[in-house]
Amino acid sequence: MFKSIENCNNVNDFRNLAKQKLPSPIFHYIDGAADDESTYKRNTLAYDDCDLVPNVLAGVNKIDMTTTILGQKLDMPIYCAPTALQRLFHHEGEIGVGKAAEKFGTMFGVSSLGTASIEEIAKQISSPKLFQLYVHKDQGLNKSLIESCKEFKFDALAVTVDTAVGGNRERDLKTGFTIPMNLSFKSFISFISHPSWAYNYFTKPKWELSNLKKHISEGTNVMTSVGDYFTKMLDNSLDWKGIETINKHWGGQFALKGIMSVEDAKKAIDVGASAIMLSNHGGRQLDGSRSPFDQLSEIVDAVGDKIDVICEGGIRRGTHILKALSLGAKACSGGRMYLYALAVGGQKGVERALGNLKREIERDMILMGVSSIDQLSKKNIKFR
Repeated sequence: MFKSIENCNNVNDFRNLAKQKLPSPIFHYIDGAADDESTYKRNTLAYDDCDLVPNVLAGVNKIDMTTTILGQKLDMPIYCAPTALQRLFHHEGEIGVGKAAEKFGTMFGVSSLGTASIEEIAKQISSPKLFQLYVHKDQGLNKSLIESCKEFKFDALAVTVDTAVGGNRERDLKTGFTIPMNLSFKSFISFISHPSWAYNYFTKPKWELSNLKKHISEGTNVMTSVGDYFTKMLDNSLDWKGIETINKHWGGQFALKGIMSVEDAKKAIDVGASAIMLSNHGGRQLDGSRSPFDQLSEIVDAVGDKIDVICEGGIRRGTHILKALSLGAKACSGGRMYLYALAVGGQKGVERALGNLKREIERDMILMGVSSIDQLSKKNIKFR
């Protein structure tokens, strides 16, 4: 049994500790996905279908793992993807994650369904900041979010494009997970059997969707599941013309999150996107869809010289990141890889998780015989 974050040497260690420390509905919200969760599993398993081929006697004595995406230089080629509801997992929430990202010189993504405000984050976090926009039916809300990001000088905007309807998250149906929390008898027993989590949830400042509460009650004062929220509140009529309009309104570094086909990657360029994030929403939306890593090579070959390609999903090891970079990704991002750590240790947990990955990348680059990530290419990777 892992007793502290210092005993957690990889993402799976943090997952095991989070399962012990979190109430069941909270853990399964982080850990779960759609339908049979086959895509969720494939996101990580895809990396096992190829092998790295190292070169030896390369005399590597200094490592440069920096990369530039969305106009931002990052000290490591992995950043914290935007994820919702972070103060539900640990009371430090987005501020803790942002400070950890800042310590490692990497980017920090903030969700529209975040639990810290754009203003609060901007005042406390100096590292590159990306805001992830869920496009709502309420156009006034969309405009307000974009204007706030411009006012408080966020570095990039990413529009999530794979949520036309909520995915079938069956674990949430079984546990009764909602936002705010539904205190049924079953969930109440789980909460009181995890007193540390319950103490922080009920004694810290009120949990809320900080950037949405002035516009809508759902998720802050009105109970809803995340799947129902997507289906009822988000704009399922969003199309490429709408994306182009949003980009013009924003006027800065702009990404689309949830691109999975060559055709859509090309359209992203046409509407002026600076980057695309290959993502299937962590397997939470369309189960049975391809993994981002499986699609990476094809998309890089088609558009990699015209747009930043980011691989998001299933990252558990430094070698996963090196494999994605070898196929042409400019960087990788992940959610669960730091959320388990946030849940059990707040900012210190995320720092431990990022530190683990940084050490793995550095060690693995030395073993690969490369001193900088731009030396990685398809020549050093073989599919089985």
